[in-house]
Amino acid sequence: MIKILKENERIDDLQINNYKIIQNKKGFCFGIDSVILANFACDIKNNANVVDLGTGTGIIGFLLLAKKNIKKITGIEIQEEVADMANRSIELNNLKNKFNIINCDVKNILKYIPRDSCDVVISNPPYKKINTGRKSCDEKNLISRHEVMADIFDFIKASKEILKDKGTLYLVHRPERLSDIMYALKTNKIEPKKIQFVYSKINSEEAKLVLIKAVKNGGQFSKVIAPLYIYKENGEYTDDILKIYNK
Repeated sequence: MIKILKENERIDDLQINNYKIIQNKKGFCFGIDSVILANFACDIKNNANVVDLGTGTGIIGFLLLAKKNIKKITGIEIQEEVADMANRSIELNNLKNKFNIINCDVKNILKYIPRDSCDVVISNPPYKKINTGRKSCDEKNLISRHEVMADIFDFIKASKEILKDKGTLYLVHRPERLSDIMYALKTNKIEPKKIQFVYSKINSEEAKLVLIKAVKNGGQFSKVIAPLYIYKENGEYTDDILKIYNK
């Protein structure tokens, strides 16, 4: 058996399709935002060609493959060490024929992905602008959380370049960045079609996350669907979240 783990790494059971994922306990591990985004994108059509921009450890790709009949997923990840970890998770799950990782910058996407070739782009990009919020002293965490290497405009521009006409972008981000996101979408002729706000609890005053489905060269019509609540008042997950986790 190959040695698939490195120092400080562990194998976590995703509890779906017997899939497992390698994560570094001292690095950036996936959170509920990636899980919610993968569920939000479950209206992806069968046999879609999907690109995950900023794939990290590959969590969104694994969840989509478990839930949908995807033709191929390509994960784009700028951090070499994280990309290597995702590749080893793919090998661990015997998914080389369905999932591959490219270690590159989203700003150079056309060197690796042909223009107008993808049915779907999905992304959980860094949320915070440079010089805002609490910074991690760990470089991997800093790049994962802050727009150090690429900003939201770079991610949406890359999406426009590789999406087919009427191709779909699924995105999760922070609501305080909504004006930046909408500007970037409009500038790149990707029209927001469905928006869902995610709240920690029912009585929360502010949304924690925003989920956006947008279509390249789509018509100018958007809808905001019912909010998603993560926790009940007693701190337990809501029924909606348990359903997403298949529990």
